[in-house]
Amino acid sequence: MNFINNLIYRKFFKKSTLVILLILCCQLKSQRTLTVGGTNWTVTIPSITEAGTNYAGTYESATNQVLLGASVPLLLGNGKISVHYQANPTWNSNLILQARRTGNGTTACVGCTLTGGTTYITVPLTTDVELFRINAILSLASYTNIPVQLELSGVSVTIPATTYNSLIVFTISAP
Repeated sequence: MNFINNLIYRKFFKKSTLVILLILCCQLKSQRTLTVGGTNWTVTIPSITEAGTNYAGTYESATNQVLLGASVPLLLGNGKISVHYQANPTWNSNLILQARRTGNGTTACVGCTLTGGTTYITVPLTTDVELFRINAILSLASYTNIPVQLELSGVSVTIPATTYNSLIVFTISAP
């Protein structure tokens, strides 16, 4: 009888452990967070005062125009920060948005790193592209005030004169 009880206990314990691990993994996955702060960027395009000239064509925001806060749980190891834009409501396809990470922000995490994103990448319309990654080694990777700079290029007299707006969307996911 003791042998049968022991066998039942082992089978139950193995199944219970598997269920607990699955629940734990699912809960940890939901702990990946991203917050976006900063201010709206209004590009000031200087007037053209001489016939036959064009605009400078490239304009940069402040180096900390967007401030990101992100956390990635230890057991998941890392998180991918991606970006895309949406016309809001009007955009011209000749205008090119780019983004780059200009610093590491603030963290108390020992052994955590940010990789990539320090050179401009073109931000696509509606489809995410990776900006940078967060890697957690020994603890929860929690960062605040990760600065992101934006760049607008393609400004030209050949683009119809109107107000163009876009909404830049940042996401965090597992790589």
